[in-house]
Amino acid sequence: MRGEGRLQVVCGPMFAGKSEELLRRVRRARLAGLAVEVVNHSWDERHGAGRVSSHAGLSVPSHSVSDVEALRALLAGRTPDLLAIDEVQFFGPDLVPAVDELVRAGTTVVVAGLCVTFDGRPFEPLASLMAVAEDVTKLTAVCAVCGRDAAFHVRTVHDDVADARSPSTAHVGGAESYEARCRQHR
Repeated sequence: MRGEGRLQVVCGPMFAGKSEELLRRVRRARLAGLAVEVVNHSWDERHGAGRVSSHAGLSVPSHSVSDVEALRALLAGRTPDLLAIDEVQFFGPDLVPAVDELVRAGTTVVVAGLCVTFDGRPFEPLASLMAVAEDVTKLTAVCAVCGRDAAFHVRTVHDDVADARSPSTAHVGGAESYEARCRQHR
């Protein structure tokens, strides 16, 4: 129903199924006949540019944008019924007021991303988005060491990646660079 936007956050560590849940919500909205826009950060080209893909192999076409201003330009005053944004940790804190404007205009915004850095600290803008969301779904993965629920992930490659809270293209990766871990094994 038009006019009542909501902010829905899907978050967790690497390999928790965040993109898969985002894609499920996109599919349901399309089945309902809603106007849907899907956006991914331009740094994430692991499955090809212009696609949101899950580790399980699900995929939909998306718009690749580099920052919040590019997102605003993409929408150019339009207010889709549902805006799905993947990899939101790469957009930075400017995403929070932009999302708020969209929700106030009547768009339901579903964001998915990492709420924790690979060194176990809160990852903005997810922490701020979680605080102002109507709905938060926090997923866990499976610990690569013991099989317990994993709320964290660690970087398994030892390189010169800067501060984990300052996103860069070096942070983009999958199983070749990261493992899900429980609290005891992080």
